Amino acid sequence: MDPSRALSYARAGRKQFVSELVEFLHFPSVSSQAEQTGDVRRCADWLARHLKNIGLDHVRIIPTRCHPIVTAAWRHAPGRPTLIIYGHYDVLPGEPLSDWRTPPFSPTIKNNTLYARGAADDKGQLFSHLKAIESYLRTSQTLPLNLFCIFEGEEEIGSPNLTPFVERNRGVLKTASAAVVSDTRMISAEQPAISYAQRGGLRAELEVDGPPHELHSGSFGGAVHNPVLALCDILAGLHDRHGRVAIPGFYDDVRVWSEKERNYMAASGPSDQQILHAARVEQGWGESGYSLYERTTIRPDVSTSGIIGGHTGHGVKGVIPSRALAKLSFRLVPDQQPERIAQIFRDHIARVTPRTARSTVRTMSPIHPALIPRRHPAVQAARQAYKLSFGVPAVLIRSGGSIPVVHTFQNVLGIPAVLMGFGLPDDHIHGPNEKLNLPIFYKAIETCIWYLALASRLSRAAGNQQRKERIA
Repeated sequence: MDPSRALSYARAGRKQFVSELVEFLHFPSVSSQAEQTGDVRRCADWLARHLKNIGLDHVRIIPTRCHPIVTAAWRHAPGRPTLIIYGHYDVLPGEPLSDWRTPPFSPTIKNNTLYARGAADDKGQLFSHLKAIESYLRTSQTLPLNLFCIFEGEEEIGSPNLTPFVERNRGVLKTASAAVVSDTRMISAEQPAISYAQRGGLRAELEVDGPPHELHSGSFGGAVHNPVLALCDILAGLHDRHGRVAIPGFYDDVRVWSEKERNYMAASGPSDQQILHAARVEQGWGESGYSLYERTTIRPDVSTSGIIGGHTGHGVKGVIPSRALAKLSFRLVPDQQPERIAQIFRDHIARVTPRTARSTVRTMSPIHPALIPRRHPAVQAARQAYKLSFGVPAVLIRSGGSIPVVHTFQNVLGIPAVLMGFGLPDDHIHGPNEKLNLPIFYKAIETCIWYLALASRLSRAAGNQQRKERIA
């Protein structure tokens, strides 16, 4: 199908598209905060209405034990392949609010940049695909291939209900040739990128308890072990002086990559200087013997993402607190298994907790690492789509992030996930002042239009017959 009319529609509709995206971004759809459950549901309702308005069929809001999954389909191209489009409409909290130049859920446009929580992760990238679909349906009343859309509200909490949903609908979803996911970054505004590897993940909370209640530091300081101090000592011991994780057995299953692969990474991925520039720091840190790109992709790590303990209000308070808590994020690589890492972490904490304190470990959100075949036709079609919109083909890079559904698509459905990223390195994903570059957003829509046209030429999987099962 000639995409020229769809491209013209997309270019003419940019102002309207941005207005709709702003409306989408207003919802504080924070999946990790119970008090935002209603906002997550309202965001799902809005998304479902929008899917209907652009012409998709069988739009459903599917309840889960937590937040709903929104699905839609378009299956009117017999003999053509089927593509799954995945995205997530949930976002992280906006805190710390004081670090935002504008409120995170009051989208603000300045200098061709849209600032809001979720602008790049993942509402803006998700919306690029919806506008591409709309551009075809408004101009041709048809699409060049068949589609399933799956948009979840739990990605930021590890997608606990997505794999059961995919398994439950395996029969109908296996008709797809590939899945496309836009939730990653490009090298720069001029150099698009497709991720062919994702790190896995695991989140944990480590609580250290001391006395049953706060104690006067004058009466007990130096005599009773402070749980905040004990926690800090434990956290400081998670890495050695060379930047390696110091948990025994942590590296037992880490895959060793060939010099050929590492040379390919050096030629295609970001330089140390580019990574430092994106982080706005002058000096790197981490495991010696590896570039910064390698440290964040083919090497695992554990990060402390937050510490809570003691008096944190204004002024001072002379006490020994009764407890302290740390939140941790593990990033795992092939062939590490999150379940095993959880166990060896528990064992390690039990060994190093001082006798003067008590520790509790809670683990959650296990995510398996994923590798995608770089030469798969669905990946190569995406490279060509980028070339037609950006003027250069996308480079193939590894990603240090974790997207749970990639492993699910591969292992449950046996199809690749094509990771077409449109974020920029300085989009402040997961941080204050998250943003979306609007010229990139426009190019993303055009890239998605081209991809639908090119993906229509993919061969269907063996036995891939059009079925009429309903998404359940």
